[in-house]
Amino acid sequence: MKSEHERTKGLKIIALFEACKGVLVLFTGLALFSLMHQDIQSIAEQLVGHLHLNPAKNIPKIFIAAAGNLANGQLSFFAFLALLYSAIRFVEAYGLWFAQRWSEWLALLSGGVYLPIELFELAKGFTWLKIVFVSINLLVVLYMALMLMRKEKMRQTIKSMSNPSKKKGQ
Repeated sequence: MKSEHERTKGLKIIALFEACKGVLVLFTGLALFSLMHQDIQSIAEQLVGHLHLNPAKNIPKIFIAAAGNLANGQLSFFAFLALLYSAIRFVEAYGLWFAQRWSEWLALLSGGVYLPIELFELAKGFTWLKIVFVSINLLVVLYMALMLMRKEKMRQTIKSMSNPSKKKGQ
């Protein structure tokens, strides 16, 4: 029989992964917040140049134009969304670390929401980055589904053992 530690090892790995995503998005939100009251289009142009991208090409051109159209209110809104998203990731990581059932459902649902989008993007064209993202997300979703099914089966077994059905005629 597996020990409690062995059963929760996968949950703890996923918890660390979710916490890392939370930290990354938190830093992104703080970076957005720090851009308030600055010339964002100029910063975007510098970033494109720093990355040695051609500003006349489609994606860098769209990025620079979008940056030029951002207002401080929009930046603060995106920073707030990043803060909210990171808070959800931290709460999920906490729950997974302590093997809380609600966090397993949250991980299953939050990972499952992204799968159709990731699969659509993968269908448009294969890159290693897309394959890695889809694979990790699919593994998390499948692991969470497996854990929840095992716990439900265990719950049903315990319920049937504690409440045995009566024999007919008694």
